[in-house]
Amino acid sequence: MGIKIVQPGLLATIQDLGRYGVQKYGVIVGGAMDVSSLRIANMLVGNCEEEGVLEVTLYGTSLLFESDELISITGGNLRPAVDGKEVPMWRPLLIRKGSVLKFHAAVSGCRAYVSFSGGIQVPIVMKSKSTYLRAGIGGFQGRKLQKNDVLECGKRTELGEELFQQLQIEPTCLSWSVNYTSFVTFHKTKTIRVIRGSEYERFNEESIKNFLSTPYSISTQADRMGYRLTGQTVHLKEPFDLLSEGVTYGTIQVPSNGQPIILMADRQTTGGYPKIGQVITADLPSLAQMQATDTVHFQEVTLEEAQMALLQQEKELYVLKLGMDLKRSQQE
Repeated sequence: MGIKIVQPGLLATIQDLGRYGVQKYGVIVGGAMDVSSLRIANMLVGNCEEEGVLEVTLYGTSLLFESDELISITGGNLRPAVDGKEVPMWRPLLIRKGSVLKFHAAVSGCRAYVSFSGGIQVPIVMKSKSTYLRAGIGGFQGRKLQKNDVLECGKRTELGEELFQQLQIEPTCLSWSVNYTSFVTFHKTKTIRVIRGSEYERFNEESIKNFLSTPYSISTQADRMGYRLTGQTVHLKEPFDLLSEGVTYGTIQVPSNGQPIILMADRQTTGGYPKIGQVITADLPSLAQMQATDTVHFQEVTLEEAQMALLQQEKELYVLKLGMDLKRSQQE
């Protein structure tokens, strides 16, 4: 008994907050593209924030529930429907045995997150359940989900069990939902904040001006590893040799063609292209929800401003968690 994959859709994988501490061995961090949506999804069903969830991309994923399950759906709006009826997002949901949850074409964003109360029972590899597709490790047998795969859920936490029992006797979803706008947005055109990269000063003045004042489109060459951009070219003052060095989620590299590449969750551990900027951590979830042809504007901020934005986001996430606890206590 579990959750059977009826149709895998474009791409469905198991992801958590990532695989830390092993980059020195050439193993990437990986994890969810939109970390904020993952964390909130787990909060809603009583899981710890780092629990593994299902990351669904764009369209087509269908799940058959072989038992009653408490879930939540966050992230991009891919028009989730249970037995043909659209269901609300950003709140706990009870899905009955025999029901089919299907994701249709994206209305906004491009990645949805489905958390299951009790988590998904898959082996923990290097302290993570995240799927690393290129290496074939983690997640469900190290690969994307396929038709007829069956996911098993773990034991619900005490809070998860309370919510599960509450929804057994009440409507199958609660009347309240969370306000996610402080953590992730779903606009087709976004201003993404960046700090200076380690080779910023090596780019010529016109290139830096273009980078910070003109729009870039996300090309069709965009996936979990990186977003290739198209727009004004960016060039160095003069060529120089650069040894490969560490990169991270949001690093903006510039190859020889002058078109920037933003490294995403499944980026490599090191890179040898000059780095003009770094997307701030607070803006990564919103960036992760952008699709091909969407437009990015870059805005330079200081390191201190980037740190304050992240601290503020973490404070608001803590307040959100307290608010959830209050709502639950009022409904008991």
